[in-house]
Amino acid sequence: MEKRSYIQSPLNYTGGKFRLLPQILPHFPKDIDIFADLFCGGLNVGLNVSARRVMFRDVSPQLLGLYNSFLQMEPAAVLERIDGIIAAYGLSRSAKYGYVHYGTDSSVGLGAVNRAAFLRLRAAYNQRGSDERDPLMLFVLILHAFNNQIRFNRSGAFNLPVGKRDFNDRMRKKLTAFLARLQTGDYSFACQDFRLFDPGDLTERSLVYCDPPYLPACASYNERGGWGEGEERALLAFLDMLDGRNIKFALSNVLSDKGKENLLLSRWAGRYRVLRLSYDYRNANYQKRDRSPSSQEVLVLNF
Repeated sequence: MEKRSYIQSPLNYTGGKFRLLPQILPHFPKDIDIFADLFCGGLNVGLNVSARRVMFRDVSPQLLGLYNSFLQMEPAAVLERIDGIIAAYGLSRSAKYGYVHYGTDSSVGLGAVNRAAFLRLRAAYNQRGSDERDPLMLFVLILHAFNNQIRFNRSGAFNLPVGKRDFNDRMRKKLTAFLARLQTGDYSFACQDFRLFDPGDLTERSLVYCDPPYLPACASYNERGGWGEGEERALLAFLDMLDGRNIKFALSNVLSDKGKENLLLSRWAGRYRVLRLSYDYRNANYQKRDRSPSSQEVLVLNF
């Protein structure tokens, strides 16, 4: 397949791999038939890999609902709907009017300008039943939320505060390129835990990629009890099962984080090929307190 430029996700997803792509993708096979991305997050890896077919999986129904909407709608219709929601709730439009129009500048940002409108939109989105929520309303919330992140509380309500930015030219270009890429390949999305993934259709030309929550890290999903040693052991056993079936896998993870070593992973990874990657997560949202480059990021391969 011809080489394509890397497309960056419009979502600022925890631990996103866009900046690591030049260190990850060259190690992948050149003739991938099916690529299964089981913790797809912001899609930075799966959307940039060369494969005949890509299967995206994640446990967030809100996230997968958004991606399915992107996939089912024409890009122009997505942009029109987003602009319509922004206009309906009276959110800022710095791409058209600039910061001066709102009495602020880029360093101060648009948080104070958008706070009331953002809270109205957030309330309107959250008060709907989970099956009735508009995925593009969620995306507009993300556009205007703190650091363009996505976060829900235990009740399933979007709970981030307003951020400094809006749907500016940079984000519009990023989303446009992202939507265009979605139209060019065979992509499918499903909300599914990795333990329920059926590898029956996979062959020796397939590749399963996993970028799970990192056990030693103090990310929000760990703080809520979403990933623990039980899940880690289950994932490693799943990968061993794939290896026993001669199915290739690649695992992104960290051996240590701020002095905390993942001994379970370290002992298990010894039977496979471990590549140490160079990356500083100073901009990641789970390194709030200690922003030193203390994580040892690795890529574990069975080929």
